[in-house]
Amino acid sequence: MKQIILGTAGHIDHGKTSLIRALTGIETDRLKEEKERGITIELGFASITLSDGNVVGIVDVPGHEKFVKNMVAGASGIDLVAMTIAADEGVMPQTREHMEICSLMGIKYGFVAMTKIDLVDEELMELAIEDIKGFTKGTFLENAPIVPLSSTTGEGLDLFRITLDKICNDIPERPFSPIFRLPVDRVFSMKGFGTVITGTLASGKVNIGENIMVFPSLITSKVRGIQVHGQSVESVSAGTRTAINFQGLDKDMVNRGDILSTPDTLRPSYMVDAYLHYLTSNVKSAKARTRVRFHSGTSEIMGNVILLDREELMPGDTAPVQIRLETPVCCMNGDRFVIRSYSPVKTIGGGHILNPAPKKHRLFNQEIIQGLNALVENNPEQSISFFINQGGATGVLFDDLRIMTSIADKKLESFLQKMLAARQIIQTDKDKRIFVHGDVVDKLSKDIVVKLQQYHQENPLKESMSKEELKSKFRAFRDKDSKLFPLVVARLVKEATIVQEANSIRLSTHKVALKVDLQAVKEKIFNIYEKSGLTPPFFRDVCNELSVDPKIGRDVLQMLIDEKRVIKTKDDLYFNFKAITDLEKQLVEFLNKSGEITTPQFKDMTGISRKYVIPIIEYFDSINLTIRVGDTRQLRKKQIN
Repeated sequence: MKQIILGTAGHIDHGKTSLIRALTGIETDRLKEEKERGITIELGFASITLSDGNVVGIVDVPGHEKFVKNMVAGASGIDLVAMTIAADEGVMPQTREHMEICSLMGIKYGFVAMTKIDLVDEELMELAIEDIKGFTKGTFLENAPIVPLSSTTGEGLDLFRITLDKICNDIPERPFSPIFRLPVDRVFSMKGFGTVITGTLASGKVNIGENIMVFPSLITSKVRGIQVHGQSVESVSAGTRTAINFQGLDKDMVNRGDILSTPDTLRPSYMVDAYLHYLTSNVKSAKARTRVRFHSGTSEIMGNVILLDREELMPGDTAPVQIRLETPVCCMNGDRFVIRSYSPVKTIGGGHILNPAPKKHRLFNQEIIQGLNALVENNPEQSISFFINQGGATGVLFDDLRIMTSIADKKLESFLQKMLAARQIIQTDKDKRIFVHGDVVDKLSKDIVVKLQQYHQENPLKESMSKEELKSKFRAFRDKDSKLFPLVVARLVKEATIVQEANSIRLSTHKVALKVDLQAVKEKIFNIYEKSGLTPPFFRDVCNELSVDPKIGRDVLQMLIDEKRVIKTKDDLYFNFKAITDLEKQLVEFLNKSGEITTPQFKDMTGISRKYVIPIIEYFDSINLTIRVGDTRQLRKKQIN
């Protein structure tokens, strides 16, 4: 069954509330102040049944200029509008502002209800019709029907119903979205029920018993009951006016402007990227950082409009902007919004959201400007590519792409698979479903090669660079949970650009070639450690003995370590590899028989001083040969054959 919401619009005292009462018998002015003053202040709600049995929800909005913000909240969920214009007054200031708001909100369907025809003669009625035609020219109501009627006499009410019936048949179904969203327009407590929240479902579906989250406060609750037009139902879908009762949710936890959605679906953000139309009716230009009232869904938030591609916005201009807000908002790509001036309060523009959770942009950044302008074309692959590229090395979650693109899950999956196959994007984490742009991976690959080239040039005697040292050179790899670094390294290994050995990395073209004199130094150093066995000198003394620069000496020594001819323990002590491996066999044999060994026993076994005993036994601990238990060492079980 098609779900449709009809909204009224028009100047104060042009008969919107009276018309709804005459059509439905429902009094939408429920507040005491509204009844006393005879004007609509808050949103009112009713429903009407069409000839085919479909029930259309009705939102009655205030017409007074002081309550336009309430009108915008009501307009956010409507499918068609009945622009109400009194025959005895014609088009008035709020008629024009309401028309601008409806246009900015993307409403495409509607008609004109010319009310109070019982107060004018035929000649004045003809003049009113001409006035209306002139007013609607160039708007979405240019060719819409004009229905003359009187809520007092009942004349024209049947024609109103017929017109509504016909237009509702022409309205297409709302585009499907799997994401449940309900912008809150009323919150109240009802005895025996608790907290009740009303609104128009913007998208998705919700069932009794489902968990929901209140955004942006992130409070969770469970749906206890659902009503539509006074009838209890098990579930409700997009485009429906509904009242939902929640379990354990206090009234003061929710406010108009909040959004109900599936837990962890939306992303609260203090910024949105948007495509803004600055109304032609504005008398002056808008400067950078213009302070505005940002209306999205049922919320009103103070913020500033950041012009990205120009110094000022002229009346009639349309441009990509970033709106920075004082409190967070939860939007999706394609959501409509309205901005009103800070003071005096007046509607000055609006448009649609391009990115609901962007980063802060620099002004006149051509890459961003071109990217945002391209989003307006609504090319799915182009949009997905832009958002993933903006994610940089961190990447973008699949769940975030849902709200960034507003593409249905199955279609989004299909586009991602196609782009993965073409290597336009890379999936860096299959469990979390994180995607990184191919250009980002290509740049990081090139940067790694450059870093290795620099390292080899600065350290010609070192065979390779520590993997951790290389990783630390890039901010992109600092997230400990990121799987991007091993992915980029594996790609370079597969391309034979680099060689990975244990915990080190080198360029595949890099070879250490010692000069004749350094080769001689290398052999002299080795000979010293070979002869000294388990009682070697400190390395600084080796350098002094051979008159070798310590930096060059350490580079040569590292080659001996890489070649497994020398072993490093600690405290500037290095040992002959064979001497240590022979001692290792002797120690294993002893522990297999005795089970444990004390430090004094180990000292007696080796016949060396404590200066060497402690570094060697701790070395055996570090390679997981032994484990310290109290004052003794034992073999680790996995080492026993």
